[in-house]
Amino acid sequence: MAKGMYLEHYLDSIEGLPCELQRNFSLMEDLDNRTEEKKTEISELASEYIAKVRNLASEERVQHLKKIENAYNKCKEYSDDKVQLAMQIYEMVDKHIRRLDADLARFENDLQEKLDSGSLDSSDEKQSRKDKNIKEKRASHGRDKKGSDQDSPKQKKQKNGANISESLLAMHPSDVLDMPVDPNEPTYCLCSQVSYGEMIGCDDSDCPIEWFHFACVGLTTKPKGKWYCPRCTQEMRKK
Repeated sequence: MAKGMYLEHYLDSIEGLPCELQRNFSLMEDLDNRTEEKKTEISELASEYIAKVRNLASEERVQHLKKIENAYNKCKEYSDDKVQLAMQIYEMVDKHIRRLDADLARFENDLQEKLDSGSLDSSDEKQSRKDKNIKEKRASHGRDKKGSDQDSPKQKKQKNGANISESLLAMHPSDVLDMPVDPNEPTYCLCSQVSYGEMIGCDDSDCPIEWFHFACVGLTTKPKGKWYCPRCTQEMRKK
């Protein structure tokens, strides 16, 4: 795939991201405002309870404390919703980062294959010109073709060995994308590396790792139904 196609597809995939992020940030701001209102309400209820507690009957005390408890529970509910929104934002951004890493890796592999192909073609042309020059020299020298201009078998072997080594080095592509890694970026999987390429999440809600690289768990495609990582599968078998 051409470089322009990779870029075009990636830009299409993130076209709606700013709107989604803005929506979630607006919801988080609204939850913050509601939480502050509830905190003010709790403070007023607590002050009122402290001022009147001596004159309140036992049932009235229970009702007043129940109001404070309900207000606290509402605050906790707003906080949980805010955490869920923050996780959604992180997942959205992380998904696009993983896709960008995968596209960069595929683009690098395509580029390396083209470079390798060009190197092989160039080596073939050089070898062809070299063979042609040798034939011309042999024809021009005639009887002296066995002289000093002709390579000995040992010299031929050394030159051929050097050509083979150069070809092998040129055909050895980099399998891993060489780019700096943010030390603050979270790590995943059994290999404890950052996210890249295709990844799958463990369906065990108590899984300590959560996300795994396809290659590290022996997957090439996403399995149907629920999937559990090797560690969680072993723990379930023990139970």
